[in-house]
Amino acid sequence: MAQEEEIAATRAIVLDANILLRGVLGSRVRGLIEQYSERIIFLTPRSCVDDVHEYLPILCAQRKWEPTSALQVLDALLTTVQVVEIGSLADVEHEARHRIELRDPDDWPVVALAMATSAPIWTEDTDFFGTGVATWTTQTVEIYLAGNT
Repeated sequence: MAQEEEIAATRAIVLDANILLRGVLGSRVRGLIEQYSERIIFLTPRSCVDDVHEYLPILCAQRKWEPTSALQVLDALLTTVQVVEIGSLADVEHEARHRIELRDPDDWPVVALAMATSAPIWTEDTDFFGTGVATWTTQTVEIYLAGNT
């Protein structure tokens, strides 16, 4: 888990799938990531990227948007966000699953990545509240990103 230990030594934040989607579909999240990308390491587990690839075409269809353009925005966003493979989280998987199992067991990789890196989670999903990991919403995350914590 050397990658996670290296990340823990710097300022990082873990992005949930809903934040990645907001980064593609809106401008606020993408703007914050671009603004702070030189000072903050943005992380997400592979499962979140997979979720976005699954739901993005559906959301684009609902909005009558071209999915190809949205996928290009996602690809650009992922040049700034480090995608962490789930296999590298094996050491904390059991504890992460235990912490989130009653709310949304599929979200364990986000909790595990936050635990492994001692980083908070940026999310709009209340399922992460009470897991023992700090969480930030888009409304307040700039406090953390700017270093005012």
